[in-house]
Amino acid sequence: MEIRLKGWDRKIIVDTGITFAELLEKNFPHLLEKVVAVKVDGQLKDLTAMVEDEGEVELVEYSNEEGKEVYWHTSSHIMAQAVIELFPQSQLAIGPAIKEGYYYDIDLPRRLVPEDLPIIEEKMREIIERDLPIKRMQMRRKEAIELFRERRQNYKIELLQEMEEDPVTLYQQGDFIDLCKGPHLPSTGRVREFKLLSLAGAYWRGDESRAMLQRIYGISFETKDELEEFLHLKEEAERRDHRRLGKELDLFSFHEEAGAGVVLYHPKGAILRRIIERYLEEEHLKRGYQMVITPHLYRGDLWRLSGHMDYYKENMFTFEKENAEYVVKPMNCPGHLLIYKTKPRSYRDLPLKFFELGTVYRYERSGVLHGLLRVRGFTQDDAHIFCAREQLREQVYECLEFAFSALKDFGFSDFQVNLSTRPERYVGSDEIWEEATEELAQALKDHAVDYTVDPGEGVFYGPKIDVKLKDAIGRLWQGPTIQADFNLPERFDITYAGKDNRPHRPVMIHRVVLAGIERFLGILIEHYGGALPLWLSPVQVVIVPIADRHVECARHLNATFLSRGWRSEVDDENQTLNMKIRRAQLQKIPFAVIIGDKEVQEGTISVRTRSGEDLRNLEKDEFITRMEKKIQQRSFDEDW
Repeated sequence: MEIRLKGWDRKIIVDTGITFAELLEKNFPHLLEKVVAVKVDGQLKDLTAMVEDEGEVELVEYSNEEGKEVYWHTSSHIMAQAVIELFPQSQLAIGPAIKEGYYYDIDLPRRLVPEDLPIIEEKMREIIERDLPIKRMQMRRKEAIELFRERRQNYKIELLQEMEEDPVTLYQQGDFIDLCKGPHLPSTGRVREFKLLSLAGAYWRGDESRAMLQRIYGISFETKDELEEFLHLKEEAERRDHRRLGKELDLFSFHEEAGAGVVLYHPKGAILRRIIERYLEEEHLKRGYQMVITPHLYRGDLWRLSGHMDYYKENMFTFEKENAEYVVKPMNCPGHLLIYKTKPRSYRDLPLKFFELGTVYRYERSGVLHGLLRVRGFTQDDAHIFCAREQLREQVYECLEFAFSALKDFGFSDFQVNLSTRPERYVGSDEIWEEATEELAQALKDHAVDYTVDPGEGVFYGPKIDVKLKDAIGRLWQGPTIQADFNLPERFDITYAGKDNRPHRPVMIHRVVLAGIERFLGILIEHYGGALPLWLSPVQVVIVPIADRHVECARHLNATFLSRGWRSEVDDENQTLNMKIRRAQLQKIPFAVIIGDKEVQEGTISVRTRSGEDLRNLEKDEFITRMEKKIQQRSFDEDW
């Protein structure tokens, strides 16, 4: 047989009955320790698979995303084998590779504690040192059920009973056998550096009425340096965790009595949110958007018209009252469409831009809720642009420009752009989808925006552009989205009068700039580690009188700052100066102004910056002038 290696300018003649690992050992022995799998005509396969057909073969290394998935999936099996050897009564559920590492959900005879993780790690090292061959097996589904019944693995039996495939695929390493499609590494010894990270609870199948399992998270790498770098970044991420900082800085809270996924903003958190909302209102008005407000509640029929009842109902809160069905809105778009329909529209009105800080509610399973980053109730900086088809590209570009400009104002400058295409379930014709997708792609190309295609990740009514922003420690977060929608204008039968006085169908652009305010706040807090820039800080200045005799002067100075619109306060508690300064630093307040005898006598101030810089004998007017400049310029500079 003759095969071609992708990326290599050569063809190889292969004997029948040879595996890909043997092919590598014969022709590319120096790659044997780097390659973790192969891709044959687009399909991932084990290195232990036989070379069966002629065609193109791609060598998949750990550095490739698919290579990491193979590496991490094998690591999850090693972890599960270690747990079974330590706790033979354990029942295995599922253990996939995820975005960073892997996990396995397991029903154990007792609750694990963090001190168990090093014990499991030690057992994993033993399994790796055994260098057990990993073998792929195919078995009739009925036989696989009997196999797992003998092993008392009830979750595997449940999965098998629901499968349509027959035969099914299993993988074996030593005495350990798991239900899995693969592919996997050739042997357990190929996993080099690893670490078990944490424990969590997870309901079986994500169903709160089913058993609570124990989830063990882990990560693995080819080198020790990679592992140490990952652990360093993880430690930094934990230090920046917005949930902890939100509590320490008294910004927001969550309460079981209120329900999962709903946020309560404390005074400082409400101030921070209002700063962002005012910014958004001002920037939208500058760009010709018109403010609208729509209700939180609609009749169910409206969501049938929009298509949400058919494609999004599982994420909606619905209820009945007076024999009518109502929905707490998960989206703002139907309301904006109804406003559009209230009067005739002309081509002269287009593009028509409606903007709303609209609060929406979506059902998310409790297991995926995560502080501000994943909630059930949130507010979007939501806008809908109604335009003619020939205006679409330019309007998409303006949305991108707005999004990039706004994100840079908040300190984000590195982005990744994806074009998300038609999902499996969608409304509208294929022709409409193709046209909408092409228009978005062309808008990106026309304006030299680099992007990658994300197949199948569009929303049910149209393709979209997703902008991901990179934070201070290199993590990517979902941010702005721009969606081209030819379908809802059709469903709601909206038109405008063209130059020919005939009715035409507009295109509807759905777009958010910062996206959900809650999510953006969480990202913002983690990006800055809670030390927000001066213009965003809920408290910009705290005035610290050294003794009671200095309080009156401090209050007078505070009144001056407040009159300028600054967010200022006086710390006049009966504590030492050092304790007050320490409190200001823990609260991450940018400037602490100190008032003592010398400052009162000379009419000056002393300042301690958040970064620890001491500024003595400053003129008040000089301080005010420089502060005003920093605030107006939205400066990110920590230095005075």
